[in-house]
Amino acid sequence: MLLQIALDKPEHLALLPQIRHIADIVEIGTPLLKRFGIGTITTARELCPDTPVLADSKTVDGGQLEAEMVFGAGAAFMTVLSSTTSATHEAVGRVAAKFGAHVIVDTITQAGKKDLLPASITFPESFAYVGVHRPSDARAAGDSSTAHIGAVAEMHRRGFRVALAGGLGPDSIDSVLAFEPEIVIVGSAITESGNPQEVAKWMRSKLINPGRGWPWEKK
Repeated sequence: MLLQIALDKPEHLALLPQIRHIADIVEIGTPLLKRFGIGTITTARELCPDTPVLADSKTVDGGQLEAEMVFGAGAAFMTVLSSTTSATHEAVGRVAAKFGAHVIVDTITQAGKKDLLPASITFPESFAYVGVHRPSDARAAGDSSTAHIGAVAEMHRRGFRVALAGGLGPDSIDSVLAFEPEIVIVGSAITESGNPQEVAKWMRSKLINPGRGWPWEKK
């Protein structure tokens, strides 16, 4: 399992030198992308040259243009909402393939629904993971559900690799480990802690498996 650390606030960028050798993937969160633009991807690449960067673009339309901007800036991953059109999925997939990059299908708009993805849905080969994602606004409003953790099993049963997000941290790590998502996404539990570097090290120590390669690599 890989550790993806999500950065959402301007001050989180200062953590990049601290986490560059800990995070398997650095996420430039949607708020940072909206505030500072594509330059945040370039900044992360400069400060963490050996760490893949994910842009949480949550693309829903204009797939080709957004993908060209995101991947052209050096991101290895971007997110596309699962609820968007097949045309957008295909457009992003074509650009990702051209750059040798990968896409996460983010199910955040389907959170709480019985079926995260339609049974017949298919994605281009460059779509590497399904993002099972509990929304932060729902958590802030008092939703303490952990159903998204359990949903990993169904996504695995259907043959999808999973990037799991939503309130994850030291308190939930044992539950997460039981379902073995390929990527564990941690944000405020690290970035808002008193010692982000130490919390990140501890989280990664719980996830790391030296005998396993990058999940998206073809065997």
